Amino acid sequence: MDPRTASFEELVAEGAAVPTEGWDFSWFEGRASEARPSWRYAESLAGRLARADAALDVQTGGGEVLDFALGRAAPEVPARTVATEGWPPNVARARALLRPRGVTVVAVPEDAPLPFPDGSFDLVSSRHPVRPWWAETARVLRPGGTYFAQHVGPASVFELVEFLLGPLPEEARRGRDPGRERADAEAAGLEVVELRAERLRVEFHDIGAVVHFLRKVVWMVPDFTVPAYESRLRALHERIRAEGPFVAHSTRHLFDVRKPVRS
Repeated sequence: MDPRTASFEELVAEGAAVPTEGWDFSWFEGRASEARPSWRYAESLAGRLARADAALDVQTGGGEVLDFALGRAAPEVPARTVATEGWPPNVARARALLRPRGVTVVAVPEDAPLPFPDGSFDLVSSRHPVRPWWAETARVLRPGGTYFAQHVGPASVFELVEFLLGPLPEEARRGRDPGRERADAEAAGLEVVELRAERLRVEFHDIGAVVHFLRKVVWMVPDFTVPAYESRLRALHERIRAEGPFVAHSTRHLFDVRKPVRS
């Protein structure tokens, strides 16, 4: 199917049929694009893994980012690497992908305590956690250990969200604020070594890509279904056909956090 000439119905049906498991975004090639942060998270994580003895990747998704980073770090990989994930389809996908690298994937709901003893890891990582749980991160880190993570920032891709939902309250725009997250990390007894933030251009080239994105990144419009939003999707389809790609902006911030060594 050529997205440039396919009908609204054909594009929506395609976007609604693509599997959403894992964090492999290769399907979007030529259909949507997002600029990447300058700090190159996965490559930077590889360097951290090469120096770690025991590592934990929280909310690993399908394990794709951790798998890439371990591949870059090899052969200097941690003696023990564990990952957690809460969504059953992703748990199965991550186990299949990471088992050959010796990684244990543990099914843990996003809002549940981490099932590990205090001080189990010298590196905890996460790419796009639903929410950071600083107290649990501090608990499972060893003194001197590091939390290294890329978080989704405030008002990320809100141009698309508000096209569907209308203007959102200011409080929604302030969610995931990096300054607030810094304060929460420090309140948990952690030291923020570095905090960086960037705003990045996102383009959607057809409505099928929009539908697949909203099905995959479910927290953007939590009640999203094609029938419920058909009129707005059709309006967006017509806008893309008339004006070109729909442009939005994602926000990302990078945390390099240390658990202090106490006497």
